[in-house]
Amino acid sequence: MAKLKIIGLIVIVVILGVGGYFLFGNYSDGYRAGTMIKFSKRGVLFKTYEGELNLGMVLNEQQPSVSVSNIWKFSVKGSEDELKSKLQNALLNGKRVKVHYNEKFFQFDWRGDTKYIVDEVEILD
Repeated sequence: MAKLKIIGLIVIVVILGVGGYFLFGNYSDGYRAGTMIKFSKRGVLFKTYEGELNLGMVLNEQQPSVSVSNIWKFSVKGSEDELKSKLQNALLNGKRVKVHYNEKFFQFDWRGDTKYIVDEVEILD
């Protein structure tokens, strides 16, 4: 009976460890640069800050006269007041920004609408 309890405890610890890794861990991280085109506070139950960054135009190789806008959507932690202020300032002044993001394994409503969580902003000249 004691062996069964130990095995059960080990299974629970492993499940919690793997779950915690996928909940709090990052799949990837990196930088993106572009012009802010949208920044808003959204949500019914969980209020999150969401933004869109225009990364620039992408040319269509089959039809060179047609270009496609490359829009990247991201979320911002609600507790990052300085970050939100920089993003709003860049949006209102039409400045380019460089953002650092963490891509999470899964999207959760309380964290934002996307898997990309921005944690650092630099306004470019």
